[in-house]
Amino acid sequence: MSETYLPMGLPAPVPGRDGLELPFWEAAADGRLVAQRCTVCEGWQWGPEWMCHHCYSFEMTWAPPPGPARIFSWERSYYPVHPALGEHGPYIAVVIELADADGIRMVGNLLGDPDQDVVIGTEVAPVFEHRPASDGAPEHTLVQWAVS
Repeated sequence: MSETYLPMGLPAPVPGRDGLELPFWEAAADGRLVAQRCTVCEGWQWGPEWMCHHCYSFEMTWAPPPGPARIFSWERSYYPVHPALGEHGPYIAVVIELADADGIRMVGNLLGDPDQDVVIGTEVAPVFEHRPASDGAPEHTLVQWAVS
């Protein structure tokens, strides 16, 4: 596998103007997976929101979610969704679930052989792909997944 799983030329993920997602991207750059957690009811949630989905508190923080992470759903894509992916395929997109973190789900790519057998419920671990600045995109880190 190359130094980066995805080819160069893709746009970098950008936190929204309100900065709500910024702690996630900063943690990813440090090689850490975090999700939102309410300091009142201790509920987990993803995607990020200003208010707790469980108790409606505004007292949110970021913390490493408890594992394990498991494949909830997946798709092997043969068609590029961006011009930079024209010669890169197939690739596997996964939805992973963290059952011990209130069942939150995250999306990413499953690293490894694009023709591998994928089984729902397989345990996976986050892999942090540090991508250099290129084609106008700033340096950034993507959260990918690998069978653990």
